[in-house]
Amino acid sequence: MATDALTDARFHGLAEADLLELYRRMVLLRTYDERSVVYHRQGRIGTYAIFWNHEAIQAGATFALSDDDWIFPSYRESAIGLVRGMPAATILQWWRGHPSGWWSPADWNVASIAVPIASHVPHAAGLAWGKKLKGEDGVAMAFFGDGATSEGEFHEGVNLAAVMNAPAVFVCNNNQWAISTPLSAQTRAASLADKAQGYGIPGVTVDGLDVLAVYEAARQAVERARSGGGPTLVECVHYRAAPHATADDPSAYIDAERVEEERANECVGRFERLLLAAGVLSEERADTVRKEAEDLMRAGIAAAEAEPPADPELLFANAYADPPGNMRRG
Repeated sequence: MATDALTDARFHGLAEADLLELYRRMVLLRTYDERSVVYHRQGRIGTYAIFWNHEAIQAGATFALSDDDWIFPSYRESAIGLVRGMPAATILQWWRGHPSGWWSPADWNVASIAVPIASHVPHAAGLAWGKKLKGEDGVAMAFFGDGATSEGEFHEGVNLAAVMNAPAVFVCNNNQWAISTPLSAQTRAASLADKAQGYGIPGVTVDGLDVLAVYEAARQAVERARSGGGPTLVECVHYRAAPHATADDPSAYIDAERVEEERANECVGRFERLLLAAGVLSEERADTVRKEAEDLMRAGIAAAEAEPPADPELLFANAYADPPGNMRRG
């Protein structure tokens, strides 16, 4: 390792082991996403929300949390449980619509994946407020896209957290597209972080492809929340470099030239190059990390597909005391 590597201000005081763990998590998330797209094309999982090039946000922000803190993911962060050691098979089963894909949030301090836009923001605010009322040392971190900031539940959740001075961190993944709706069609705000002013809380904007910048912004926000300073809105800006989901064809609306630029500067390779140049990471270690992630995914899909088919009765067991006859036919 280069002798001055860890004195580099870009590393924000992180130890070599921390940097390598951060890299491992990014590679694991990237591998999960790339393999999931392949599994979808093979018909092995259903429609899938791609998060390629969002790994710096997911890994960087959560690295600032303790294991006792809570994570509230949207569908774009479906694999976020991997940073807590959740089995890949569990997340894959969620995308396959199998009941084994639902976990108890208390087991991992990871809430259920929220598909309705911004619906989990008030949940995060409520849990954070509850932690404060109980005198517990815990922080809630919610992830959402730029489109969520146009939803009423974003306002309700952030406003509640601000008024109650709850220990919450709101991480906005601003990839500048809400499916096919550009940011310019959503808001006149100069930045989404500016919206924090309306709630009387800090708002900060960082490069969403710089994992260390995301980590440092999240670390400061978590420390502020934990010490009684209340919530923070962290806006992570980049440009979406992959389709919204496997059911989306972005060619009708996306800036193809900009996408190519972003893909050339994708966040995992960017961090890898930094670590290699600093002598923190070797090519051999990088190869090992990638192989471990690939092996984990292969084992995960094998474990998921080994599960027996779900019992159709589960569709009715907790919905009807006496299911209508037409639902019994066939």
